[in-house]
Amino acid sequence: MSVSTDSKRIETVITRGVERVFPNEDFLRSRLASGERLTIYLGIDPTGPTLHMGHVIPLIKLSQLQDLGHKIILLIGDFTARIGDPDKKEARKQLTKKEVMNNARFYKKQASLFLNFKGKNKAVLKYNGKWLDRMNFRDVIKLASEVTVQRMLDRDLFRRRLDAGTPIYIHEFMYPLMQGYDSVAMNVDGEVGGNDQTFNMLVGRDLLKNQEPPKEKFVIPMKLLVDSSGEKMGKTTGNMLSFLDSADEMFKKIMTWSDGMMVLGFELLTDIDLETIHQRLASGENPRDIKFDLAHMIVTRFYKESDADKAKNAWINDVQQDNQPSDIPEIQLCSDMVETLSRGSGESKSQIRRSLSEGAIKVNGQRVEESHELTSGDTIQFGKKRWFTIK
Repeated sequence: MSVSTDSKRIETVITRGVERVFPNEDFLRSRLASGERLTIYLGIDPTGPTLHMGHVIPLIKLSQLQDLGHKIILLIGDFTARIGDPDKKEARKQLTKKEVMNNARFYKKQASLFLNFKGKNKAVLKYNGKWLDRMNFRDVIKLASEVTVQRMLDRDLFRRRLDAGTPIYIHEFMYPLMQGYDSVAMNVDGEVGGNDQTFNMLVGRDLLKNQEPPKEKFVIPMKLLVDSSGEKMGKTTGNMLSFLDSADEMFKKIMTWSDGMMVLGFELLTDIDLETIHQRLASGENPRDIKFDLAHMIVTRFYKESDADKAKNAWINDVQQDNQPSDIPEIQLCSDMVETLSRGSGESKSQIRRSLSEGAIKVNGQRVEESHELTSGDTIQFGKKRWFTIK
């Protein structure tokens, strides 16, 4: 399998959407320019039933590396998902194997929008339960002996929980070791992931260095897609843009992004030259028109261009006429207004509270406060662009 060493494409891999590179950019540049076929992976824990826009960012990076000719592994964390990557506030609820495998059933199909699982240089799908399920207690103790408690406390979320007096369970310390062992089990050259996974990815780098002979793994932490309040857009924060969203809903969600998110959106989710975006913004062009292009490009990745055209026209019609659309998505009634809209709209709770305080949310045509009690059948207008009905 031939490997491209085109310097321009290598620079794109190293810089586009990348937070930083470990051990450094020159090391990665040298590895990619060597012509050697490298093995690089992305691990995803199936803690939810669909991939979301946050996964697109490392998938695009993997796609760039696959196009250069490198071996790509998409690793499904069927074992690690049962344990749960530690959260900054409290221990995660552990999932059953049945729940995890049910969540993962669409992942390969969804990832195939970006990765090629067929042909000469096809991406490989693996599950980390293949090796982690087989470990005995002696194996676990040996693995645990390779990392100190002090090293684990370098992870900021552990430090914050310790300072706050929030319990940290032993199995949570084990999670970075399990994810790190994936690198050893697959003997990879590199790993790509969100920058919130940097610590876990570096544990894998440490473990590979401890092997005989030692091996240096490069790590590419990607920038995160964050909303206007700085919250990561994903399952945990409840403001994700899902692969299962319709073209119309996807377009509408992107059009609600703040103007400040546009450049980051173009950088992480498209391959357009960013200089042209900066020039358009500097020229005084209406940011709405630039955001139109962003939404159109993203929707076209998931659907047909004609679907993106229809979604744009539907958005314009709804906003310009300020009337209730004929096809309104349903959302589930939860404990209160904020929880209902957070789960149903994909917006962060802080953004919903701001919108309520600004009078930007109406129920059955009337502006409401956070304390308003929703009932089944209510119609909610979120700003001028988005509508929901309560199941």
